[in-house]
Amino acid sequence: MNNSGDRSKDFTRRAFVVGAFQGMALAVLGGRLAWLQLAEGGRYKTLSDKNRINTKMTAPSRGEIVDRFGVPLAINNQNFRILIIPEQTNDLAESLQKLTNLIDIDDRRIKAVIEKSKRSASFVPMEVADNLNWDEVAKIEVSLDDLPGMSIDEGEVRSYPFAESTGHLIGYVGAVSKTDLNGDPVLTLPGFKIGKTGIEKSFDKELRGQAGNKQMEVNVRGREVRELEEDASLDGKRVSLSVDAELQRYCQERLAEHKSASAVIMDSKTGAVYAMASQPGFDPNLFTKGISAEQWEALMANPAFPLNNKAISGQYPPGSTFKMITALAALEGGFSTPNTKVSCKGRYEYGKDRFHCWKLSGHGNMSITSALMRSCDTYFYQLATEVGIDNITVMAKRFGLGEKYGFDLHEERAGLMPTKEWKLGRYGQTWRPGETIVSSIGQGYLLATPLQLAVMTSRLINGGKAVKPWLVGYVDDKKMYPDQWPSIGIKQSYLDLMKEGTDRVTNHKEGTAYDARIIDEGMEMGGKTGTAQVKKINRADRARGIMNEDLAWKYRHHALFVGYAPLDNPRYVVSVIVEHGGGGSAVAAPIARDLLLETQKRNPAISDIKLSNVIEKPKQYV
Repeated sequence: MNNSGDRSKDFTRRAFVVGAFQGMALAVLGGRLAWLQLAEGGRYKTLSDKNRINTKMTAPSRGEIVDRFGVPLAINNQNFRILIIPEQTNDLAESLQKLTNLIDIDDRRIKAVIEKSKRSASFVPMEVADNLNWDEVAKIEVSLDDLPGMSIDEGEVRSYPFAESTGHLIGYVGAVSKTDLNGDPVLTLPGFKIGKTGIEKSFDKELRGQAGNKQMEVNVRGREVRELEEDASLDGKRVSLSVDAELQRYCQERLAEHKSASAVIMDSKTGAVYAMASQPGFDPNLFTKGISAEQWEALMANPAFPLNNKAISGQYPPGSTFKMITALAALEGGFSTPNTKVSCKGRYEYGKDRFHCWKLSGHGNMSITSALMRSCDTYFYQLATEVGIDNITVMAKRFGLGEKYGFDLHEERAGLMPTKEWKLGRYGQTWRPGETIVSSIGQGYLLATPLQLAVMTSRLINGGKAVKPWLVGYVDDKKMYPDQWPSIGIKQSYLDLMKEGTDRVTNHKEGTAYDARIIDEGMEMGGKTGTAQVKKINRADRARGIMNEDLAWKYRHHALFVGYAPLDNPRYVVSVIVEHGGGGSAVAAPIARDLLLETQKRNPAISDIKLSNVIEKPKQYV
């Protein structure tokens, strides 16, 4: 009996110990659970959400670029693309190889994605392919479970409805490079594009917009299940230009008749640029969709340099279009009067040097207006020897030559208006009188862009107002262009003489551009022809019968013309340069005539650039 009682006591004691131990264990476990739930609950909920929720940045829609009437020049089209997040796939190369079974992907593209993944954070999405069609999207969507880390993204691709007509003007967008990174997170988005040239580059910040964020619920394979929350992106701003899209198209098509040419049409009163074309052009859509190696090589090998915007970066001797500047420098400096006459015998002798007029038989007695009308070189040779190069350059700069305007396109170049000091500093040589003589007719060291020649002409016929050119009228509702322009301080009587001379150039039977005149009543134009020599034809060449047209294309003269219309109340100005085109009267003047006539018929100045007046986008341009 006693043994039985002892065993009962031992069992009770053991049960108590075990129970106490279990109770303590449960208490510790309960306490730990309470600690995790109450004290650490928020932390672990966050960790859990991170495994369940994928937060990603969303790209903003790039702002549109439109013309003065609201016609779209740069828009966004729907674009489906496939993205991959390297850290969500065990073998990136294998995943990409699986994708090639569904859609066509170049081996070079696969290698490029793999190489980029080595340089980027593994959690950053990378673009594998874009511009997918519906069939390709459907195939990929069905197979996403077998494509870890991949997803279909609906984005936008930039499109340029006017293609080559606005390539130089609008520019194009391209991939972000390392040098473009500036801390803006939107630049890290896969496949994000920024402006590379033209307005796209100059106003990239305004057009770009700001990125948003989107929280997506994902499954264990990383596939998106549903959207939980979104902080919407901020779309880029709309940029309204001064150009008339149809006039721009017409201008580009008119220049396309020549191998290399450029033209600018602008408002002499406001500075608005209505058209700016450079031939040959290029299609900016090639760059947004991916230009092939063959297409790139063709552009680079073209001797006419299609990627250069010659209207603002082409620098040419202004030729006889510069003669008005020489005349004004002489008049204002008191070296000549409106009644000054010069006898042209076909040549001008200065010391031992002889300078020929383009008409070897001579023009006879010339006044300032008749010298402009018939483009007599001798008249300006004689004025220049008295005026001097420094005075001529001072006058040229007052008319906008040899300077940048802070224009809306970064490709703008300054040209060159030389001085004695410039030559000494540049070449270590003193200036020679003969260099002044050739400068008087726009040759020698002088260089100007088509845009500068348009500005020069505007200031000549707008009463001497220091108008400057502009392209961007509004960014959203913010006005970008000035209302008034200061005076450059030239006597109106002198400007009237220049207008009389340039009127005769086109409307007098002896004028150098009479055959290219506008015959439509009320739309007549004035202007000045110019021929800029590229390679000098010396006396020996002439003796052998060698003429400009006998030279190789790259050595032939440039053809120039600056003009304005209508005569009674000049508003529209044009400058035209045909590279190696020959004579200005036969080649450049007819183009200028057609452009001024078309501009007057369209009369773009009647439409002020205001967003309230922007019309609905025509369907044919979308």
